[in-house]
Amino acid sequence: MREFDFAALLLLLGKPTLETLYMTSVATILSSLLGFPLGSFLYYSSPAGLSPKPVAYNVLSRLVNLFRSLPFIILMILIFPLSRLIVRTSIGPTAAIIPLSLAAAPFVARIVESALQEVDQGVLTAARAMGSSDFQIIRKVLIPEALPALVSGLALTVINLIGYSAMAGAIGGGGLGDLAIRYGYHRFRIDVTIAAVIIILIMVELIQLAGTLISRNLLSKR
Repeated sequence: MREFDFAALLLLLGKPTLETLYMTSVATILSSLLGFPLGSFLYYSSPAGLSPKPVAYNVLSRLVNLFRSLPFIILMILIFPLSRLIVRTSIGPTAAIIPLSLAAAPFVARIVESALQEVDQGVLTAARAMGSSDFQIIRKVLIPEALPALVSGLALTVINLIGYSAMAGAIGGGGLGDLAIRYGYHRFRIDVTIAAVIIILIMVELIQLAGTLISRNLLSKR
């Protein structure tokens, strides 16, 4: 490839890359805000939780499983009216953030529930013996103890969202997925498709590396 073509390709990739980063970062924040309390309550009300509530847990657990099982593209189409209501459009990166957040929130909830369940029961027993309330146990014992697993789970969430954002490009979500389809596939530009894939792979590797390093650092400080 000539230098001019390479420079033009880099220029072409700039905006979609920023759009992917924008969608992923905002959706990560929103899905965490939705999923963390949901996952905490799932643990709290589970049979092994601090205050078992079988009916509430079973209903909520099945709803989470239902949303997790929906293919993202179908979920995005179903949520188009909600996106249009909130951001006044169903096309573009901002509109895609709504279905991205809702798709990832159940995944975050399960990660949080699983991470909290891994905390040693002996630590919880000791906290109860000291007179700690359920809220204090969650805030001062469970979350700090589960933090390495939560960080690893958050990294997996970001990676999933990068993949979801690429699929969102297939139906007008923007980002690298949109570039790969419109320029790479429809215009027979294999170089654009390969470049978009490479950037996505680099993002995934960097997120995975960061998550692993932070998780290991937290474990070493215990």
